[in-house]
Amino acid sequence: HVLEDLFASAGRRLEDYLELQSLDPICRYRWPDGTSFDASADLEKTESEIRRIASAADVDGFRHFLADARRKFAVAERTFLAHSLNELPKLLRPRYARDLAALSSFRTLDAHVRRYFQSPYLQQLFDRFATYNGSSPYRAPATFALLPYVEFGLGAWYVRGGMYALPSALARLAGELSVEIRTETEVEKIIIEEGRACGVRLKDGEMLRANAVLANSDAIETYRHLIEPRARRVDIARKLARVEPSCSGFVLLLGARRRYPQMAHHNIFFSANYPAEFHSIFNELRPTAAPTIYVCATSRTDETQAPAGHENLFVLVNAPATSEQTNWEQEKHAYRDLIIDKLEAYGLEQLRASIDYEHIITPEDFRQTYHAHRGALYGASSNSLFSAFLRPPNKARDIDGLYFAGGTTHPGGGIPLVLLSGKMAAELILRDE
Repeated sequence: HVLEDLFASAGRRLEDYLELQSLDPICRYRWPDGTSFDASADLEKTESEIRRIASAADVDGFRHFLADARRKFAVAERTFLAHSLNELPKLLRPRYARDLAALSSFRTLDAHVRRYFQSPYLQQLFDRFATYNGSSPYRAPATFALLPYVEFGLGAWYVRGGMYALPSALARLAGELSVEIRTETEVEKIIIEEGRACGVRLKDGEMLRANAVLANSDAIETYRHLIEPRARRVDIARKLARVEPSCSGFVLLLGARRRYPQMAHHNIFFSANYPAEFHSIFNELRPTAAPTIYVCATSRTDETQAPAGHENLFVLVNAPATSEQTNWEQEKHAYRDLIIDKLEAYGLEQLRASIDYEHIITPEDFRQTYHAHRGALYGASSNSLFSAFLRPPNKARDIDGLYFAGGTTHPGGGIPLVLLSGKMAAELILRDE
């Protein structure tokens, strides 16, 4: 409904711009011992799958877990997802404070999951939702337990034509509303005069004056590189730099000249030791030797996404934020080989020999190409119980007229939350005019 609300706010209908297709299964999960699980928004199907790989007790646990997730989501919708952190005093009023307590911020996601599930398969499956914001289930708060309701309760959807159809639709809508979009145009500085943002200077020297500046670039990198040091508060810049980054990602974009009918649209190939995987990423700052692998094959749903008889594979492995511990230029090809080996072991036969297109994206590429702080995919991690309140707010606290949106700010990463961040920032700009 986030997308529907966005188009409705402009007096348009979502269906006139995008075609969405529901996915069933939502995701296919695989474990090293050969166990598989198809998650579905059809709860009878999901419960049948739980009964097949676990027990009747876990079916009952799932029902209670999902009911709790629904309550958490309802609370988040009227508090955390409806208000900017700039309205934090409002959120601390007794009514909202009781709501926030219901989000279970005082225990980790893993501890919360274990209260409901005995099966190690289901524990690992629901722990994975911490990675939706680039965090560890062994440190992130149980607030993330609301996310399964979004998938199992509301379903998963595919944008026909691929994800690029979404920004294309937004660009079309913007054009109809007389919004000018400049591509291939790098911003060099945000202009600050007398403590207020009043425009931007482009790399070619052109100055664009404005009543307000909304930055959807990485918030930490914006402070570090787009704002003159004398114009920013030193304590805020230092605080942002000390924040633990979320995980990054190691990506393979593959075109294979064969089909893999055993795959669904979304696929997860789990590692055998989940705690060790996150310890490697967040404590050792090293890519794990036994990663969980996500594979998206949109050609399973949309045959226009690959030539006949071919498969397009988006392969993602969680990786540490950039540091001196890893030289990705030296290690990327060996890590690519390790991932291909594991996928072949999972049954993607002759994958290596079938690849006729390949592109590798490393955490260092995310840092350099997209100016992501240390290559982090989601800005700050959520590896503390109150981390949700430590993300950069949608309005700068030290510079008037400067606003933030995007996956590194409140309320978080992922398409729905990024769209909500833009809505919150826009509402703040209109309020302040």
